[in-house]
Amino acid sequence: MADYTTIDDPSAHFQTALYTGDNNDDRQVTNDGNSDLKPDFVWLKDRTQAQSHALFDSTRGATERIQSNNTGAESTETATLKSFTTDGFTVGTSSTVNNGTNPDKYVAWQWKANGGTTASNSNGNISSTVQANTTAGFSIVTWTGDGSTSGKNVGHGLGAVPKFIFSKDRDGTSELPGWYIYHVGIGNEDHIQFTANAKANSPTWGDTTPTSTVFSVGGEGVYIATNQSSIDYVAYCFAEVQGYSKFGTYIGNGDADGPMCYCGFKPAFVLVKKSTDSGNWLMYDNKRGAINLNDEYVYANFASEEATSTTSGYDFLSNGFKIRNTYSDGNVSGETFIYMAFAENPFVTSTSTNSIPTTAR
Repeated sequence: MADYTTIDDPSAHFQTALYTGDNNDDRQVTNDGNSDLKPDFVWLKDRTQAQSHALFDSTRGATERIQSNNTGAESTETATLKSFTTDGFTVGTSSTVNNGTNPDKYVAWQWKANGGTTASNSNGNISSTVQANTTAGFSIVTWTGDGSTSGKNVGHGLGAVPKFIFSKDRDGTSELPGWYIYHVGIGNEDHIQFTANAKANSPTWGDTTPTSTVFSVGGEGVYIATNQSSIDYVAYCFAEVQGYSKFGTYIGNGDADGPMCYCGFKPAFVLVKKSTDSGNWLMYDNKRGAINLNDEYVYANFASEEATSTTSGYDFLSNGFKIRNTYSDGNVSGETFIYMAFAENPFVTSTSTNSIPTTAR
């Protein structure tokens, strides 16, 4: 029987780190997973007080910050994330990432790409620069728009079909600045953003489903959100890997005994958004919250501090997660919710006898 998963230790590709600010320059944040992880994409958030999210990657370079909760341009912030290290990263003295006065608590979600090594990609008819981790289905893609309204695509380097892409104009000067997001549960004729808004119909993705080599960009008229002439873009692309990552949907039932989402692993991280109506982006992980009930969340679309509510939680199970809330952002009856999830442990490892799963909790 074929192995259930190719990734027995998800911590080699994704980890969450928690730390407390001390205001010391060159502060080292070290991961504590089974494997050392030198991250290539770090998403940082102050948990204690309202501070904008801070997203960094090794393609654009340390100190180059973009933010999920606003449409602003990429900016060089020398006192924020200063370097990617062999098992974590270093930060400076910026209160965004290292406020020692209170002191503030922080969370950092981290993904591995290719150690900072990029390659030119000509699979698309717009050349791109790609840093890909094909084992874990993650790539960082940058390109410059050419202004074409249709028929244009960009290579992503995954060798598999991406199911979740979130892209950002880096210049902040485009006609449609901000985040434009593709999710397999929404489809190629719509996009969604890191706002409270529901999905919207547009040709942002060329009304074309991504392939194993490219995703489409462009649009028509005012919808040139991913290919405006001379604008620089970055996209984070995710393909699904059995036993490690899952990108899906669920239908809310409005009850504390909510739907169960089978992932094939015990989650380490879950991001949820109501797609058919307005609602905020909820971020959960296995480091900040209890396994049952995990009720400590951060909004991806707001700068607000971490919040806790017994009406907004999820159970992290050995094979997925179960909604245990009546929260309007997480479980409205009849509404569709999209999610992305990454594993703490696969439900079945490649060394499990005959790939037989264990009994779920």
